[in-house]
Amino acid sequence: QVDYDVCSNYGNWLYSAGVGNDPRDNRKFNVIKQGLDYDGGGDYVRLWVPELQGVKGADIHAPWALNSAALSQAGVTLGETYPEPVVTAPEWSRHINQRPQGRSAHPRGRRGPAHPPAQHKDRGIDFYFSHKKDP
Repeated sequence: QVDYDVCSNYGNWLYSAGVGNDPRDNRKFNVIKQGLDYDGGGDYVRLWVPELQGVKGADIHAPWALNSAALSQAGVTLGETYPEPVVTAPEWSRHINQRPQGRSAHPRGRRGPAHPPAQHKDRGIDFYFSHKKDP
């Protein structure tokens, strides 16, 4: 599928790079939050980063936060089969699962759905712009 809108995509890339137009001070693009919001199960990352194929669920978004047993089970050796992080932004910590050994039953590490509820996932854009809402 091709998704291309010159103005939106260019603006989003600028914003992601931290050079876009944003009236809010100290605004940063949080890659961990975005990964959890839009790839809660980690399927997209697993498709393009085969070194992390063995990492389960949302833990794939921050493999450096896993304990050595989880990394070993996934076949990942930080610094060898997958690089150590160059930086870890402080704001990522609130989105990286905050529990022992970096594991959680919920893919986002907190309450609330990782994906829109089933009754909402097939709504087209017209739903959001119409005046009529379903119950």
